[in-house]
Amino acid sequence: MNQKLFPALLITLFTLSTIHATFAGDIKGKVRLEGNSGGANVLVYIEHIDSSFATPQKHALMDQKDLMFIPEVLPVLVGTTVDFLNSDNVLHNVFTESRCAGSFNLGTWPKGQIRSHTFTKSDCFATILCDVHPDMQAWIAVLQNPYFAMTNKNGDYEIKNLPPGSYQLKAWSPFYTTQTITIVIKDNRLIVKNFTLKRANE
Repeated sequence: MNQKLFPALLITLFTLSTIHATFAGDIKGKVRLEGNSGGANVLVYIEHIDSSFATPQKHALMDQKDLMFIPEVLPVLVGTTVDFLNSDNVLHNVFTESRCAGSFNLGTWPKGQIRSHTFTKSDCFATILCDVHPDMQAWIAVLQNPYFAMTNKNGDYEIKNLPPGSYQLKAWSPFYTTQTITIVIKDNRLIVKNFTLKRANE
């Protein structure tokens, strides 16, 4: 590369990244679940963004503890490998019948061991089950981009540094009807969007 052009290229890249950071916007709000006193553990996410993202090198973790999957809802970026840890003193099994996740069955393993699976298809909401304990159930949401958040115990969420553009913002929770809101990010303003989710089939 021409040494005279290299400093100019660095300045251009720095300027573009600065512009991106300057005009990025934040979204926050609250989710309410009808018939429920709170709005915890709801996934709020941007459905699609015209960009590609590096495959995560760090694995996500879903534990099996006290005969429960923890967390109950785990959002991950497409390409993420999820480690399934058994923290109980009994055998556990992990499987899913969701085709978008590969309809896998990892078998059965004892306390302290981990088995893993890589989720390669986005827009996938895989139901995770245990063949040993039928009451255990969880969901892994495989998303196209990293702009997502889980609500806290009060139903609050926040998504930061979203690039300028028009997007479909969605709120999703098991057993409730997904709600979609169109948002437009023009500059570094804070956008407040609230959701009320109704029970499915109501």
